[in-house]
Amino acid sequence: MIDIKLILEKPDYVKAALAKKLWEFDPEPIIDLSKRRVELLKKVEANKAEQNKLSASVPALRKAGEDVRPIFEKVKALAAENKAGEEELAKIEAELKALVEVLPNMPDDDLLAGGKENNTPIYHFGEEQKFNFTPRDHVTLCEMCGLIDYKRAAKVSGAGTWIYTNLGARLEWALLNYFIDSHLADGYEMILPPHILNYESGYTAGQFPKFAEDVFWLEGMEPRKFILPTAETALVNLHRNEVMPLSELPKKYFAYTPCYRKEAGSYRTEERGMIRGYQFNKVEMVQYTTEEGSDAAFEEMYHKAQKLVEGLGLTYQVDKLAAGDCSHSMARTYDIEVYIPSMGIYKEVSSVSNARDYQARRGMIRYKDENGKTKYAHTLNGSGLATSRVFPALVEQNQMEDGSIRIPEVLRKYLGGLEVIHPIKK
Repeated sequence: MIDIKLILEKPDYVKAALAKKLWEFDPEPIIDLSKRRVELLKKVEANKAEQNKLSASVPALRKAGEDVRPIFEKVKALAAENKAGEEELAKIEAELKALVEVLPNMPDDDLLAGGKENNTPIYHFGEEQKFNFTPRDHVTLCEMCGLIDYKRAAKVSGAGTWIYTNLGARLEWALLNYFIDSHLADGYEMILPPHILNYESGYTAGQFPKFAEDVFWLEGMEPRKFILPTAETALVNLHRNEVMPLSELPKKYFAYTPCYRKEAGSYRTEERGMIRGYQFNKVEMVQYTTEEGSDAAFEEMYHKAQKLVEGLGLTYQVDKLAAGDCSHSMARTYDIEVYIPSMGIYKEVSSVSNARDYQARRGMIRYKDENGKTKYAHTLNGSGLATSRVFPALVEQNQMEDGSIRIPEVLRKYLGGLEVIHPIKK
């Protein structure tokens, strides 16, 4: 959530920053409501002071034999006026909250304005594969090698799903174990969070109320619960409504979960197989930091994601996202994108993002600085990694002429030393 003080003090700055995110923002309703709130608060406080003054005068008046009934009538009238004022204050504060809570995070100043057309590639690793044979796409390769069963997945679940089978299931698990071992080696704490979350978790993460219909809600549960779209939604709520000691920061967590999102089916005809689905596996990193440690944490996390992809030997690039392509809650994002030969394009396998204090304000996530002052923490997240596009990239980039697939060396220990997956003989 954007600091309302910043909106009131620098409305034009906030308006210009949100315009970079392609968000039309009129600060005047917030300014007007804030003025009304201040004026009403002053009136309520003045009335309370007058009430107290009048009440304090009663004993002396009684002692002097004076009639105190007019005093009681005046106090009663002031109390009624205050009750109405406090009700109006609550209404104004609810209106202010509703106006502010839907605003996206402000992008960092160095980001380009606009959407994905203004994303900037900042790093490239490896060479785009040139095969001396006609290459196959991952759907064909996975079916040839018995790694994925799309037909039975459609039967038991529907379109946009897949079932890992035999060596496919083991290869998927090998990827996840490789990611987990790497994060443990880097000092991150492993978490296995619940997959069913409450509304407050979605609110703190910045998904609600704006994007409440983008998740899967569970029917018949009160209070309402939803299935997590990413482990970030759970991890970023671990310290909601807490004040953390400075000595415990940064806090570094990671979690493995399936992710559930309303995006099954193809937006493009070539996005077949595992490129887009409503359930996929992901290992997610989250850090809680001080304001001063925020930028260093971002650098660490995106280099960690790079290291994972490079360890697999995959061709990839890093994109610095333009302001309008960063998600609603994020101030900056770098995407790590792997090359999919059959598509001839790069697809995101990790988004590393800094929310600054946006999520912390929503969830009251704070820390004490070296002077004992309470400040909002900064929260960061990054995929480390999502497998649903790593798997196709790995299969396609490592294919051989007969349809066999070379296993990256870092995964072989999880597969009993297996070096090549061969097509199944029919």
